[in-house]
Amino acid sequence: MTSSAITYWENVNADVDGMLGGIPSMTGFSHVSKVDLQGSRAFLAKLGIGKKNGRRTVENALEGGAGIGRITKGLLVEVAGAVDVVEPIAKFVGPLQQVAGVRNVFNVGLEDWRPSDGILYDLIWVQWCVGYLTDEQLVAFLERCRAALNPVSGIMVVKENVSTSGSDAFDEVDGSVTRVDSNFLSLFEKAGWRTIRTETQKGFLRRSPQQLLPVHSYALRPKDTIGRDSS
Repeated sequence: MTSSAITYWENVNADVDGMLGGIPSMTGFSHVSKVDLQGSRAFLAKLGIGKKNGRRTVENALEGGAGIGRITKGLLVEVAGAVDVVEPIAKFVGPLQQVAGVRNVFNVGLEDWRPSDGILYDLIWVQWCVGYLTDEQLVAFLERCRAALNPVSGIMVVKENVSTSGSDAFDEVDGSVTRVDSNFLSLFEKAGWRTIRTETQKGFLRRSPQQLLPVHSYALRPKDTIGRDSS
């Protein structure tokens, strides 16, 4: 994460509006967050993870770039026995340490995070944060996640905005890059992952003159393992 990105997020409010800043919605950020979490819950259900209808819960989960823990609190603690979080902005992580179900809080950027010895994750969730990594940093992070994943049934989910301009788009305000779909798929493969399911988030309201970028969810499994793939 660059110094400009750190500065940007250090000046963002530690609430849902701050976490979702810049996403236009006719009914406010609470609507965007609710729809996003519903979509993510449904995506996990299609991968066999959930609390209803015979789906499975998991023992260990990790959220990368957790912010204030919107996804950890709104989704991951529901389906995981213990959740570890990675978040570089210090003011965001303090309250997370008091959240029931949160085990470890790593106050570092994704590029500096290293897996703890003895913990294998059944679910790794990374959303709206890998745009702050260079391609090389993202590949290295994905490789570390692969090494930290339960090889039998573990799944990684990357959920991110996708550029529609035909090329990666750089944001000078927060220092992030929005990648095209083909670049994501190429980087996943380079890091040793295969994509077992993709889905575009539905339900976000659109408001002219701004339009929401597509948000894609990618479910990943290591290329050299055979596990519970989606049908």
